[in-house]
Amino acid sequence: MKYLLFLSLSLFLSFSGFTQVKNTSTLAIDEIMKGEDFVGYLPTNISWSENSNDIYFSWNPDNDTIRSTYKVNTTTKAIEKMTFKDLKAKTNQGNFSSDFTMKVYAKSGDIFLMNTHNYSIKRITHTVEKESNPVFSGDNKSIVYKKSNNLYQWDINSGTTKQLTYFKTGKEPRDKKPSSQEEWLENDQLALFDILTEREHQKQAKQYRREQSALKQLEPTYIGKWRIGNLTISPSLKYVVYKLYKTPNRKNTIVPDFVTKDGYTKDLNARSKVGSKQYNYQTWILNLNTNKTYQVKTNEIEGIKNKPDFLKDYLENSEEYSNTYDEPRPVNFGNPLFSKDDKTLINITSQDYKDRWIMTINLEDGSLNLVDHQHDDAWIGGPGIGWFSRPEMGWLNQETVWYKSEKTGYAHLYTTNVTSGKTSALTKGQFEIQTATLSKDKSTFYITSNKVSPHETHFYHLSVNGGKLHQITTKKGGHEVTISPDETKLAIRYSYKNKPWELYVMDNTPKAPMTQLTNSTSEDFESYSWKDPEIISFKARDGAKVPATLFKPNPEKSNGAAIIFVHGAGYLQNVHQWWSSYYREYMFHNLLADNGYTVLNIDFRASKGYGRDWRTAIYRHMGGKDLTDQIDGAKYLVEHHNISKDKLGIYGGSYGGFITLMAMFKTPDTFKSGAALRSVTDWAHYNHGYTANILNTPVEDPKAYKRSSPIYFADGLKGHLLMLHGMVDTNVQFQDVVRLSQRLIELKKDRWELAVFPMEGHGFIESSSWSDEYRRIFKLFQETLNN
Repeated sequence: MKYLLFLSLSLFLSFSGFTQVKNTSTLAIDEIMKGEDFVGYLPTNISWSENSNDIYFSWNPDNDTIRSTYKVNTTTKAIEKMTFKDLKAKTNQGNFSSDFTMKVYAKSGDIFLMNTHNYSIKRITHTVEKESNPVFSGDNKSIVYKKSNNLYQWDINSGTTKQLTYFKTGKEPRDKKPSSQEEWLENDQLALFDILTEREHQKQAKQYRREQSALKQLEPTYIGKWRIGNLTISPSLKYVVYKLYKTPNRKNTIVPDFVTKDGYTKDLNARSKVGSKQYNYQTWILNLNTNKTYQVKTNEIEGIKNKPDFLKDYLENSEEYSNTYDEPRPVNFGNPLFSKDDKTLINITSQDYKDRWIMTINLEDGSLNLVDHQHDDAWIGGPGIGWFSRPEMGWLNQETVWYKSEKTGYAHLYTTNVTSGKTSALTKGQFEIQTATLSKDKSTFYITSNKVSPHETHFYHLSVNGGKLHQITTKKGGHEVTISPDETKLAIRYSYKNKPWELYVMDNTPKAPMTQLTNSTSEDFESYSWKDPEIISFKARDGAKVPATLFKPNPEKSNGAAIIFVHGAGYLQNVHQWWSSYYREYMFHNLLADNGYTVLNIDFRASKGYGRDWRTAIYRHMGGKDLTDQIDGAKYLVEHHNISKDKLGIYGGSYGGFITLMAMFKTPDTFKSGAALRSVTDWAHYNHGYTANILNTPVEDPKAYKRSSPIYFADGLKGHLLMLHGMVDTNVQFQDVVRLSQRLIELKKDRWELAVFPMEGHGFIESSSWSDEYRRIFKLFQETLNN
């Protein structure tokens, strides 16, 4: 089949009707692409009642218009839908007093206080203005909350409210000093006219009496032209740590929305592009006793002026080179974490993503003391460390902090004594500590880890002194654990590869029985025998063992063709023992196998769950090892699964679409056809937060962008390419595929099509769009590979 693109009003569309394509599976694309309407609405958003008796969750077993909140009693197992009255009374997440006898939380813009003994609730504020971020003072006698970028203190015993901070934009006003001429004239007037002198004395006397009799008012703290955020207060209520920032003057992208309610095209103001100016941040301390402020300065911290190694690639032979900048690199500050005695821990990261400093702050003067410095020539990341992961860290006691680091190549737990500097590794090995939280008594870490296998997640206990990881869950699969407030029970979202997520409960003890509480899947879903694909590994050209999931057809149905699916996000895992977030693709792969295809889903270099080296293997070259892993996977299929080298296809979305384009352009003899969904075509046009970690910036590292962007390799296209893109995609924008289309036109390529979806963003919503998309993909493979 010859693929053509029709040009209409300068917009590339493919709305041609579908010819009937044979499907030998009992599964239908139109059905499986209904998503939750076909599979069932699985439980999400798990939380506990305050008394640890009920579990709350989002569910929709009756296929209502939208999901609702349900609760299940862990003793009777009775499930009921919560009423609006129930939802109004339900507490939110919040903060506890140090003795856990009280809890404070924000809800609907007001502050509430709960007694944890009898669960009685007191409403502290009832205002139109929004109050948020409530915390207890260190002595548990008051509550501090935020309102309109200022902090307020509510005394629990008296019920009185006190404003603690008064931040104002602009500069502190100064008394205007009269000119010498004005001063001479005023003195001369007072000397000549006694009445003027008497009136001036009366005025000064009144002013003096007002000042002496007035109640003391809070003095403003001026912040100039900066904006303020992230206000936190120390337990003693003596110090406020706050962040100032300036919005950069930069150009943002525009995404047109063509199909709107009023019939007019609406321009969506979207993100900037990689390499644009970034926010400028400062962290300051306000001493509430003296009303003095001082900045936390990072000018002299370890390695702050170091240049990244990649800059050496751009040296001229005769050029002198310095390893350091003249000025310190800009940084981002995390929120401070306080010990009971006002010791302060903070996470600081360089804006070029290559350094992370964990430091303590002396609140008396803003000086910093180093706890741990982590550097990576590529970029700092990992679960609970950074890069789309919030740092997990805190105080064990007044002298010891805990945190996570990838210093061994895998995310593990460490402690450091902030006085002696002694550091201890609590965990080690070729596995990741994915999440870690402290028990209420600070004796035990509650941990999620892939210690058993990169493809399983389990829940563990670990003493704060280290030692053995005690495994609590046992079933093969994935476990998402929410601990009850009394820490005796676990609410678990559990799933297996071919069994979607359901809600379970178990005691918080090793190998306790796990009881299923929900049954969410539909009759239509249950009527099909879903495949349990094999997890395998193959050897890459550099010797690495690459994990993959293999869907195999029945031998008598095999058509000798294979399709490789490439997951999105880059840093994401899709080879595992639990129900995939790509569940529509999982069902589609079952349909493909029923039609004789072998399907391989690869956790290529850059994927999540395999440690630092796997994650950073794409540094400065996306479309390098992440692409050759697909090519080596294709070779594995040909050599070990009787696949014809002329009957290979590839497809994927987002990052998977990018890899598909690179495969079709750079290795055109490997894949006969490919489908690229919502694909990045030129990394210089993607966002900063994701791209600059991996490729630096286009101005500083143009080599990285040119070897990583498909648009520069479009001349290599030989096979059949189908591109699919949502027109209101504010993430990977429609402009990406339009620019590539123009490039293909100018290169006189003709084996390509573009299907557009006018009302879809990056993550498709409508089942009609999903169905249209996958009918086109299935048709592509049937007509190019199954012959």
